[in-house]
Amino acid sequence: MVTKSPRKGTSFATFSPHSAAFLDPVNSCHPILTKEIVMTSPINQSRPRQVAQSRHEPAGFFVALWAGAFLIVAALIAAANAQQVTPSNVQLAQGLVRPGDMGFGGLLLDSKQAGYYIEAPLVATDVDITITGPIARTRVTQRFQNPSDGWVEGIYVFPMPDEASVDTLRMIIGGRVIEGLIKEREEARYIYQEAKAQGYKASLVEQQRPNIFTNSVANIGPHETVIIQIEYQEHVRLDNGQFSLRFPMVVAPRYNPPPRIQMVNFNERGWGTLSDPVPDRDRIEPPYLRPDEDPEAPKVNPVTLTISLRTGFALGDIASSHHDIDIRRNGNDGATLTLKQGEVAANKDFELVWSPKAGTAPEAALFRETFNGEDYLLAIVVPPRITDGSEAVIRPRETIFVIDNSGSMGGESIRQARASLLMALDRLRPTDLFNVIRFDNTMDMVFANPVPANPTNVTFAKQFVARLTANGGTEMLPALEAALFDLTPTDTSRVRQVIFLTDGAIGNEAQLFSAIDRSLGRSRLFTVGIGSAPNSYFMSRAARLGRGTFTHIGNEDQVRARMVELFEKLERPVMTDLAVQWPFNNIAEAWPNPLPDLYAGEPVVLTAKLKKADGVLHIAGDLNGTPWLAELPLDKAIEGNGIAKLWARKKIAAIEETRFMGADWQQVDQAVLAVALDYHLVSRLTSLVAVDVTPSRPMDDGLVRRDVPLNLPDGWDFDKVFGGPDFNVQPTSARRADKGNMPVQFAALEVADMQPAMAMTQQKGLVLPQGATPADRMILTGALSLLLAFALWVVYRRPRRAQEVRH
Repeated sequence: MVTKSPRKGTSFATFSPHSAAFLDPVNSCHPILTKEIVMTSPINQSRPRQVAQSRHEPAGFFVALWAGAFLIVAALIAAANAQQVTPSNVQLAQGLVRPGDMGFGGLLLDSKQAGYYIEAPLVATDVDITITGPIARTRVTQRFQNPSDGWVEGIYVFPMPDEASVDTLRMIIGGRVIEGLIKEREEARYIYQEAKAQGYKASLVEQQRPNIFTNSVANIGPHETVIIQIEYQEHVRLDNGQFSLRFPMVVAPRYNPPPRIQMVNFNERGWGTLSDPVPDRDRIEPPYLRPDEDPEAPKVNPVTLTISLRTGFALGDIASSHHDIDIRRNGNDGATLTLKQGEVAANKDFELVWSPKAGTAPEAALFRETFNGEDYLLAIVVPPRITDGSEAVIRPRETIFVIDNSGSMGGESIRQARASLLMALDRLRPTDLFNVIRFDNTMDMVFANPVPANPTNVTFAKQFVARLTANGGTEMLPALEAALFDLTPTDTSRVRQVIFLTDGAIGNEAQLFSAIDRSLGRSRLFTVGIGSAPNSYFMSRAARLGRGTFTHIGNEDQVRARMVELFEKLERPVMTDLAVQWPFNNIAEAWPNPLPDLYAGEPVVLTAKLKKADGVLHIAGDLNGTPWLAELPLDKAIEGNGIAKLWARKKIAAIEETRFMGADWQQVDQAVLAVALDYHLVSRLTSLVAVDVTPSRPMDDGLVRRDVPLNLPDGWDFDKVFGGPDFNVQPTSARRADKGNMPVQFAALEVADMQPAMAMTQQKGLVLPQGATPADRMILTGALSLLLAFALWVVYRRPRRAQEVRH
């Protein structure tokens, strides 16, 4: 049993004696004893002493203040310009090196001791993806190596596809393999913390968002390597006759808005506290490395990737949207793909696109897996496309365009967004109404209300868009609410569409989802993800809640093609009233439920659980007033793997969405937890944990915990995001985390001094977006100025008061 403690970040945990027995897959128990943990944080307070003040003459008082001011200035200058450190202090700091001491390449982090640096641990990663039909299985191998002389705990924040079913964790030490098991999140963290404290090697994989995970690895010994393997399942995307798979490589920096006064939670006695829109902000804010402008510089966080593709139909074109690849065809329906460079920087998503050979495109697919005595189905059906001659007259539209011009959109992203919006404005018809909203930490509307799309208004809007630059924070909520505000909610003569162009680099997704559910009305929300690493979780779920679609534009070359595809969806009739009829007496639990409307080129994708897959499945809908029906004989389904987990992940996502619609949170949590534990999946409430059976770190040796700095997404402007050039990571040449021939990649892991006094002087490479001004010195300078002003006031005030008394 785990209960939340009154303080954030602590818990009171009680476990039964058998709760940690799983930790040793071979034996029935583990050396780590289960026990009750009570965390407290007493605060010692002392009363301030009363200090007697004696009177001074004005001149003496003035001199004393000036002397104090001089000492403050001297101390400030000395702290800011300290250049020397004694050899004895350096020796106290374990792991500090000088560049000349490095006999090989490595990544050095500033230690705040002049001339001395910290040698960063490395993370090496291989990605292997196997695609069979519509299902992809991915294994991510992360090698944590510690090149220092101290013990290290590494915390690595990494991205995942937002619909990935993460189900496997392995920790490999030498020749031993420790399989991780699924546990409730608090229990898994308790087990990990106990193992870490007692010197056992341990790994903990947690979900922070459906597309952001963390891997914590404890007690990596000096010059030691620990291998972590994570596996997950997903289905590939089919749209406009093309199949695609996206592998995210970097978590982009998130803008996390502060608590607002209007978000107050009141208790039963009427007293309220601020509600934080991002309560876990500390878990999704890793440090970031400044991009190296030297093209010959070694890569930091490079990625190796291999894909085995077996489609089940005759393969046509295969292409990578953002990386150069080598393609080796294997028969009529298969191929093996690798990165042409061998390894690339982990700074933009990888996207693979393939299509059937002309004339062989499948119209439907049906796969089945039997799990725990029940059948699970994955059905994909492509509705027929309407020919131009049968298209109905398109109704006039009211289109609201929203463009993000915050700092994270700096560089290539803002150019892509401007080009996309300018093209969209050109597609408007004179019968349409439109408006343009731009936002950063402020918001502007081009027109007070939607206006006709005549040449004058469109030209004015295009001039506004062309002048946009990227700067400031990402306060998305006001712009989203303004776009969804409908002046004519009962107007059925127009289709109301909101097109939202952004990278989605925010951490308050839940707050925005609630706003969409609350304010959508008759509007339809279409998200356009801009840049090399958009927040796909926010973009896809916002579009699903908004009954629209998600389009990704990764570079300027894709703007025209992707925007044309989007407008074909917007301008063509929609498949509506989709319904599923299961065979008689065969009750099924299917997701999504209900089926969403389909736009041009989109297939029906359905996962279901039922007792036995027999009979005929009917899927019906209405396409521009014409009935449509598809029949799928269930006994003809092909055997597939991992379908049960795909179904479970779809169910968890559907349950989670009810949180934003006002559902009871406790009931939601119970339902999510039950599904995640039954199907061995990582979720918001469950984690994977693995613990070695043999302690490795001596109890008298310290342990340093540090986050792995990530690359900034490709095309992002570092100074626009973080507010200045101040950064203390100095990369030299990279080196491999192992000496074998296996392909690997690296990520810099910051290490601080093992001594507490020295550790206080360390800083992360960069943690949060911040201003470019030296705030600490500015505060001290301001305080010093106030002190001097007060001294002058006292000096000149006292003679005047004495003169007034004499008169």
